[in-house]
Amino acid sequence: MATVFWDRKGILLTEFMAPGTTIMSEVYCETLNKLRRLIQNKWCGMLTKGVILLHDNVRPHTTARTNALIKLFNWEISYHPPYSPDLAPSNYPFFTKMKVWMATQRFHTNEGLLDGVNYWLHNLAAPFFDEGLHKLVSQYDTCLNVDGNYVEK
Repeated sequence: MATVFWDRKGILLTEFMAPGTTIMSEVYCETLNKLRRLIQNKWCGMLTKGVILLHDNVRPHTTARTNALIKLFNWEISYHPPYSPDLAPSNYPFFTKMKVWMATQRFHTNEGLLDGVNYWLHNLAAPFFDEGLHKLVSQYDTCLNVDGNYVEK
């Protein structure tokens, strides 16, 4: 399993879970601490509007421990609207693009796969992420304007 954080300019952090590992709140909070440090370094002196973290409702994202940490960071949480398959994170454009790329690759080790995915993610151009986030905002706006009902493409 991969956890990927990005902003409008590109990948911020990619974390891979070891096979058979269950992600728990403690592990997720460690990841959020790494993310915070990366954001502070990348956006030093430029972050004026804060951080909006797009979350779903899986257990590690909703625990009291995780919410307390996010509150400590002064980050805002934007949750996926329930019952909105058109806004699922797997529909974010890079997953489709990654599938196409992976179909042309052959990896002989798990480490080779992880290195390849990391390389591919970090070499996507900034406009790709910027356009994707603008599209996501537009889709969310559409969803909110119909009171969370399903939105056809």
